Amino acid sequence: MVKVTDSCFEATGRTSFICDFSPPRSGDANVVAQAQIDADFISVAYNPGRAARANSAMLAAAIQRSGKNTVFTLATRDMNKLAVQSQLLGAQMLGVDNVVVVQGDPFNEREQSLVATVNDYQPTGLIAAIAQMNQGLDFRDAKLRTATDFCIGATVDLGRGIEEEAQLAVRKVRAGAEFLMTQPIFNVDHVARYRESYAYHAGKAGTLPIYFGLQILQQDGVLFSSVPDSVRSELEGGRSGVDIALELYQKFQEARFNNIYLMPPIKRGGARNYEAAKEFLEKATRL
Repeated sequence: MVKVTDSCFEATGRTSFICDFSPPRSGDANVVAQAQIDADFISVAYNPGRAARANSAMLAAAIQRSGKNTVFTLATRDMNKLAVQSQLLGAQMLGVDNVVVVQGDPFNEREQSLVATVNDYQPTGLIAAIAQMNQGLDFRDAKLRTATDFCIGATVDLGRGIEEEAQLAVRKVRAGAEFLMTQPIFNVDHVARYRESYAYHAGKAGTLPIYFGLQILQQDGVLFSSVPDSVRSELEGGRSGVDIALELYQKFQEARFNNIYLMPPIKRGGARNYEAAKEFLEKATRL
């Protein structure tokens, strides 16, 4: 199993890609074939859309058996401490060592009548708990028979406020995060401001690998509020979402963003266009 920190630009000197992947709303093992994408890691999301989907760690293990390195996402929203740590031990048994901790989108009013929000951990607390498991202790401070060996990731969303996210990132790193992943970035100048703010609050410049979010869009796909109007206009004018992403990727390269978190287009209804991700990766390697 290859860890993210061993395959990032800082370790290898070459651009590293993590590609987002949504688990199916079924137990159909054929979905593994869709994950044959030429990225360094396939990152399996945790119940996107707040819907019942295949378990992220189990699917990551199945994809890994097909020869791809993986990352799995784990949300604090749905499980108590005992369930979370049991799942982590199971993931370790399956040989899945890269985990990204998130909180998970909140349930809407209707969903709250059907399912309970748990949040026994907050993301920073779960990061610290996984780091403690790596030292051989569970949530009761009882010794595990064997310490875990997770490579722990955390998320950053600069769209929520650069100053606030920098402070939060400092806390996550101090808790034990070893790499960071950002939500989609369309303005590279925001990253410079984030780095300055992070260095101020941490008392030193950040040295952890950061995988910068690069989203591929498509005209008939799901667009989020963070997408600039100029990009929306280009899509509406018929420009390919892959071409727009490649132009942004060149800006990333010029700004020395050498770790990329690639997000394939999301179609109406939640399906993903992985062919667009494959096209992007093929063309990006030729730039």
